[in-house]
Amino acid sequence: MERRIRVAVIGASGRMGREVVKTVLREPDMELVGGVSRTSGPIDLGRMVGLDDCGILMGNDIEQVLTESKPDVLVDFTGPQTAVSHTNLAIRLGIRPVMGTTGFTPQAIADLDKLCRDHNIGGLIAPNFSIGAILMMRFAAQASKYFPHLEIIEYHGDQKLDAPSGTAVKTAELISEVREEIKQGNPKEEETIEGSRGGYYNGFRIHSVRLPGVFAQQEVIMAEQGQALKIRHDSYDRAAYMPGVAIAVRKVMTYTGMIYGFEHFID
Repeated sequence: MERRIRVAVIGASGRMGREVVKTVLREPDMELVGGVSRTSGPIDLGRMVGLDDCGILMGNDIEQVLTESKPDVLVDFTGPQTAVSHTNLAIRLGIRPVMGTTGFTPQAIADLDKLCRDHNIGGLIAPNFSIGAILMMRFAAQASKYFPHLEIIEYHGDQKLDAPSGTAVKTAELISEVREEIKQGNPKEEETIEGSRGGYYNGFRIHSVRLPGVFAQQEVIMAEQGQALKIRHDSYDRAAYMPGVAIAVRKVMTYTGMIYGFEHFID
């Protein structure tokens, strides 16, 4: 039997972190070896997520946990404030980072790619791990060749800090790879309330909705004379991201360099 992939989870007591812990514990080819939370005590990680005790206690010092547990892969859904530092630490310890957070500039990604290659390991930075969301992005990019007039509307809960979302930005980037810049709307249009037309990106607009009770939705609206096309994806629960996380943990073991975007892991 092949050795299981050793996984540590950063932010393990958070809402996404708990789902990742459950996923790793249930995958037969993975072994949970560490979990880090700055706000949780040394609880057994299995018990924390409502499963049987797994014998792995939560830690609160990321470097200590990674050094002692020696994971192959680190999964991190914490936040943009710590994303770059956590990724740098993992790579320097020879651990493959799977980062489900925003906050990486293009220069930071390039620097991390070089660092990964210097250490001969792979890494992944992914704004979204939902397979449905990845397909939505792909379909939108494909359709934009024929429907270049478009706008993106993304919906999240009112506690989300960044706007637009990483998924909306990634969608815009993919569309812009195949669509030339077209300035849409009437050239004389005027916003009577600042920001009414949304954020400007390569000729089209991105709108961010933040409301309580909303989880994560995005739609790309495209239109030409006499017709419209809407491509929409809705996530209702964090479990929607877990099949993608499992794929990422496996795939990152086979890559060298930092990959930006989960779509590269989907055939």
